[in-house]
Amino acid sequence: MPEVNSKKPYYLGFALLGIGLLIFYKTYNPEVHSFFPKCPFLSITGLQCPGCGSQRAIHHILNGHLVSAIKQNAMLVIAIPYVSLGMFLDYKKSLSPKLLQLRNKLYGITAIWFILGLVVSFWIFRNISI
Repeated sequence: MPEVNSKKPYYLGFALLGIGLLIFYKTYNPEVHSFFPKCPFLSITGLQCPGCGSQRAIHHILNGHLVSAIKQNAMLVIAIPYVSLGMFLDYKKSLSPKLLQLRNKLYGITAIWFILGLVVSFWIFRNISI
């Protein structure tokens, strides 16, 4: 019996949901339409969280406005290729030694702590420069 990849249904569902969301976010501008969820952290504190502006940034990216996307949420724009590479390395069945080394370096425990530090720094500095 052939080996079944247990991740395939997960990735297929994720891909279909993602495509639907991409179409939705390309079509509708979160700055204009009120049915998009608002950030509870911003509503309560008046401060931006690391995710604030992500919906608007996604809309701008999908419509080819990279500079506008960066202005809305630079961290998200940087995270998209990083997360995409991680998903690729996770989905690939066998990794070459170079790709395995790359995965360990970019997604290991040191990288996790580094990214946490980046997110917290981004959170602090985006509120200082308001």
